Order: sequence, then C-alpha cells, then structure tokens
Amino acid sequence: MGETAAEKAATAKRDRVFLVVVDDSEEREVALRYACLRARNGGGRVALLRVLEPVGMIEWAGVGVLMAEERREEAEKLLSGLGAQVQEITGGLPIVLIREGDPRDELIALLEEDPRISILVLASAPTGSGPGPLISALIGRYASRVRVPLTIVPGGLDDKELERVT
Repeated sequence: MGETAAEKAATAKRDRVFLVVVDDSEEREVALRYACLRARNGGGRVALLRVLEPVGMIEWAGVGVLMAEERREEAEKLLSGLGAQVQEITGGLPIVLIREGDPRDELIALLEEDPRISILVLASAPTGSGPGPLISALIGRYASRVRVPLTIVPGGLDDKELERVT
C-alpha cells in the first residue's frame, strides 16, 4: 500500500535538513538559532558544515600535517559545542560535516552531492556592511548551482524576533 498525502507530507517535514555554514562570523549564531527553531517548530534536522581552508605551502611536511590535525581537532571541538546547542533546542543531534578546501566551492559541492539537505540557512552581517562574500556568490555567479532554497536571515535579529519569525 502507498503512503497517503498526509503521510508523505509528515515524512518530508521530518526528513528536512537545514544546513548552517559554521564560519567565524558573528552572524553565524543567528543563522544557527534560526535553523534550530525552524527544525524544532516545523520538523527536521540541522546540519553543521565547517570548511577548513587548506594549509599553505610548508617547508616541512610534518609541520603541515600537525597543523592540519590541530585545525581538524579545533573544528571538531567547535562543532561538538554547537551540536550540544542544537540538541538542546531541537531535541535531536545535528549532522556534522567537516570538509577541506575553499568554503564556497565545498558548500556548492556538498549541495550537489548530498540529497538530504533541504534548505541552506545563512545570516547577513548585522552591521549593514553588505551581504558578505558567500551570500553574494550564491545569489550571483553561482546561483544556478544552488539546488535548494536559500534562507537569508537578517543578522541583527535577537532571540525574541527569531522566535516570532520561526
């Protein structure tokens, strides 16, 4: 027997994945909180993507390997802390993704490769200094490669405003 329309809709909501790029921007917290609230209120999961830029040319290979390991450990520690925050808000564990390369290229590749991702959540800079390079690229030159809806959250929203809009 096939699923009813209501069952299909419920499954789709439960299977939605809100992807948040974990960079070092101050607006990252707003994007993360928005994604968590959407997942909690409307069903779904949160995925966290941290992209490590490659270590440049290093004379001694061992130093480069050590630096790469340290950066990965730092990323894992950061994502673990954010994962606890996600679990506290949503009640579920996030999908944790660490990649190495150019952040824009890795994000686009992930969107093309991973069918679980349903919505990309980014926040704009709270200071009004423009949308930032990642948002600019995704709504400009690379827009045709983004296969999921892109939600841009105003970076200046506080917790009360985020609760209201989610």
